[in-house]
Amino acid sequence: MWRGYVAGCSLILGSCLACWGQSSPPHSRPELIRLLVAAAVERTHHPVRYVSEYVGIPYPGGDVPADTGVCTDEVIRSYRAVGIDLQKEVHEDMVRHFDAYPDEKRWHLTRPDANIDHRRVPNLMVFYERKGQSLSISEDATDYLPGDLVTWDLGRNIPHIGIVVDQKDAGSGRYLIVHNIGEGPKVEDVLFHWKITGHYRYYGPEL
Repeated sequence: MWRGYVAGCSLILGSCLACWGQSSPPHSRPELIRLLVAAAVERTHHPVRYVSEYVGIPYPGGDVPADTGVCTDEVIRSYRAVGIDLQKEVHEDMVRHFDAYPDEKRWHLTRPDANIDHRRVPNLMVFYERKGQSLSISEDATDYLPGDLVTWDLGRNIPHIGIVVDQKDAGSGRYLIVHNIGEGPKVEDVLFHWKITGHYRYYGPEL
């Protein structure tokens, strides 16, 4: 499991719900959160192989093959199921504010790349800080609510990302996380399994 994940993060470093498709985002935050959480949980029913190769994809609305992906792809697919295209939103912000993102320093890139930029955890962290809410990192599980995004350092500067959902672990009482760390999307009690590096909320460009 870890070998595939580490290999994938060295490159990435970083299927919409049929009933919702790519319709317009909901008009209220509570509704958005409810649908986003449901979309994230629905992702756990899809078999996904951890494949991290660079793939050219359409823009906007592009995706890697539905049976492949990395941790960021589950976040992207969950948002797209509620009408928010992170590929488009991240790319447009990077075109205007490329210097704010780590592409040049971390990957020695000189311009945005809509094929890959939104699939890199460090880029998503900057985007959420700029366009969403960046919240305090806490050791109190009650601070992390359904719909929140959490990033971690798995060690050796390997980043990871997941979505908090509305299911709780019977033992710990903590909200569970939907994430893909190498064995496809899972819903698990992993909030404090690794060092948390970011805690965000993002409701899309309209909310």
